[in-house]
Amino acid sequence: MRLGLSCGFFGQGRDEENLALVQRADELGVDVVWAAEAYGPDAVSVLAWIGARTERIGLGAGVLQIPARTPAATAMAAVSLDSLSGGRFRLGLGVSGPQVSEGWHGVRFARPLARTREYVDIVRMALAHEPVTYQGQHFTLPLPDGPGKPLRLTHTHRRPIPLYLAAVGPKNLELAGEIADGWLGVFVAPDYFPEQRAQLEAGMARRSTPPPAFDTTATVAMATGDDLEACARTVSPYPALYVGGMGSREQNFYNQLACRMGYEKEATLVQDLYLDRRWAEAAAALPPQLIDDTSLLGDVDRVTERMRRYRDAGLTTLTVAPWGRDREARMEALEVAVQAHARLADDGA
Repeated sequence: MRLGLSCGFFGQGRDEENLALVQRADELGVDVVWAAEAYGPDAVSVLAWIGARTERIGLGAGVLQIPARTPAATAMAAVSLDSLSGGRFRLGLGVSGPQVSEGWHGVRFARPLARTREYVDIVRMALAHEPVTYQGQHFTLPLPDGPGKPLRLTHTHRRPIPLYLAAVGPKNLELAGEIADGWLGVFVAPDYFPEQRAQLEAGMARRSTPPPAFDTTATVAMATGDDLEACARTVSPYPALYVGGMGSREQNFYNQLACRMGYEKEATLVQDLYLDRRWAEAAAALPPQLIDDTSLLGDVDRVTERMRRYRDAGLTTLTVAPWGRDREARMEALEVAVQAHARLADDGA
């Protein structure tokens, strides 16, 4: 199981601190850093900035929003980042949610699975340096009633770029298994992952040729220390945002995930509090077991054991998101993660 790093969203006043974390992760041999985007800094700019200041660490888009760019623009960004970084880029894609898609990008959210399938088809066609021509329900290239013609990516870089899908719901997990090279998951619990893996494998079974490897990547919040309750309080705003406020009351995929994991009553309360702007109360209402199951909390011994559970469940990359009151606490969490990961390697993983 490889180790990754997530610094969350950039543009929140901690960019230099985040960069220091990434540079330390680069020195320590962490496999990849993932950059996200919502409606602040875009991940392409962030990854270019990080890539120019690091040497070895992989640069993952986690994720580029499908409604934010045409498929061709995504392919152009992917080859640019990969070439400029010396082959370090990994392309993660996701449909975002209805509020961002329709409210920020002006793109209808309807039929997200079909749109994702067509989008990936076109991105792969462009990355393969084929003339881009496509007739789908959501995309038509070239447009049939104008001067456009099928064009081919002019970039000469030809290394295959790994393509990941962020997926939460069962059908989207199946789609990731069917058309992607890897899956990006959040709030993954080791005991629940076998169900998600079965959905990924159901999608893989529909392929004519199985992928040589499929990377299952989970991002988990992390806080270190001897006081587990304090660690849980430190990371609790992260799941509260997603379970409570990432989407509308009717369409929140992370809230639905918490319900599928057995926390329906608690997830409803967290959402009610969050949408009422009672953010601290929403974080406090999260079930401690849910936080512990989907995070890495405690000292190096406990973190090692929790990492072992993820490895034994079948995750191939564990991405840690260090939380803490200041730069030193987040850096300490990263160091503990690397130490725990090294311990797993020593026991024969």
